[in-house]
Amino acid sequence: MKAFRIDLDRLREAVAATLPADAEPPDDEGVLARFAAGAWTVLPEPGDGVAGMVRQRLGDVRALQLLVEGESLSGWARELGECEAVSGMQAALARWQPRLGAERILGAFAQGAAHDQRLLTPADAQWPSGIDDLGPHAPAALWLRGDPAALEACSRSVALVGARASSGYGELVTGQLAAGLVSRRFAVVSGGAYGIDGTAHRSALAGGGTTVAVLAGGLDRFYPAGNDELLRHIAATGCVIAEAPSGVPPTRWRFLARNRLIAALASATVVVEAGQRSGSINTAGHAAALGRPLGAVPGPVTSGSSTGCHRLLREYGAALIERPEHIVELVDGPEEESAPLDALTSDEVRVLDALSRRAARNVDDLAMRTGMAPREVTASLALLELAGRSTERASGWVRA
Repeated sequence: MKAFRIDLDRLREAVAATLPADAEPPDDEGVLARFAAGAWTVLPEPGDGVAGMVRQRLGDVRALQLLVEGESLSGWARELGECEAVSGMQAALARWQPRLGAERILGAFAQGAAHDQRLLTPADAQWPSGIDDLGPHAPAALWLRGDPAALEACSRSVALVGARASSGYGELVTGQLAAGLVSRRFAVVSGGAYGIDGTAHRSALAGGGTTVAVLAGGLDRFYPAGNDELLRHIAATGCVIAEAPSGVPPTRWRFLARNRLIAALASATVVVEAGQRSGSINTAGHAAALGRPLGAVPGPVTSGSSTGCHRLLREYGAALIERPEHIVELVDGPEEESAPLDALTSDEVRVLDALSRRAARNVDDLAMRTGMAPREVTASLALLELAGRSTERASGWVRA
């Protein structure tokens, strides 16, 4: 990174100012990695698949180094190792190079620190793993205001989205759904906008739950301005995130790119109220593409504000949502039939009921939920696994 003419002390200072509060100070290699991750939030537009491909194959640091050194297309081809991987590189380089500058990237870190932002990367413990399902379209890092630990709640969360110009009916249903979800320990994810988004956030906050807002522009200035107080409240109790650095304004295409993050963060997406061309339909499309459960709330057939929801029910196979219980079933699956459970012991049934189909839970968590001793939970998990009813992952156990 010599071409940047930035000494390591300055890099350390820039990176340190945006570390998550409980993060260990990185070594020199870690400083470069975090700086490069931050740089890749500045150079491409959100969702740039070529940038994601390059970062996946070469790593953030090496990809940035080649860009800084002005590597030729043939050089990129040698590094990437496959001819087809170079497709689109010439156009991509032309997009990135106008933004390539040491001071521009350092400015993103400085502005982030000035507005109490943290830079979260996939190396951080709080990184939401659902984001990785976006593959090459996943962001290199996230800018965050609030508590990064709030993102851990996204392992069991629901995106409630819908029209900005919402009706009284839509806001009533949104409030009921959000309140029911937080009472069941679900986090609520939305886009911080007027209408359904804002109602979802406010209802989650009123219920003492965790809510996460995903914005389309930089976090130096909350948008929309009319929701500034709400977004500050979210940052104080949960978190507000964006993949764009400070100074980047929200635009139509960035809103559309933002929607993929909402869908990837949440365990399921529910569209409460939406017109035929609503951006919420875009979010639903991302959820469907990611294989996330999708639901929609029906409305009056005479209301244009519900035509998008009805389209999702007809064409996307969205589940019809009337009550919070329907969303829980969407995430966790229907209750097991009584007959197959007859073969299980009472301890196994208790552990099975405490397992989620998506959020991995460890033995201590399951012991707390079931009121059983950890060794009893472990024994029941082993038997459930033999019966094909539970599966162990690196971070815990899920219902099969």
